[in-house]
Amino acid sequence: MIHIDFIICPDYIEEKLEAKHSVTLREVRQVLVGMPRIRFAEKGHVWGEDVYSAFGQTFSGRYLAVFFVHKPDSYTAIIISARDMTRKERKRYGRK
Repeated sequence: MIHIDFIICPDYIEEKLEAKHSVTLREVRQVLVGMPRIRFAEKGHVWGEDVYSAFGQTFSGRYLAVFFVHKPDSYTAIIISARDMTRKERKRYGRK
């Protein structure tokens, strides 16, 4: 189980999320605090800091996939991307 106390999103990532995917930082935070389904995505470049994907809904019901680096020593998620779930992801999300 991954524990997250802090969410960090660099300014350039926040701008990319809004410009490319029409996702706001507020929506990303809503997904991460709303008990998302989190899966390991890939090993990080720094030992112990791996990349994860979180699948969940915003308060308005939008289904998002959020990708982040987890820093377990500080319980921090550093956002690297977010987008709408694909049909396949939504189907899988709805089954669990």
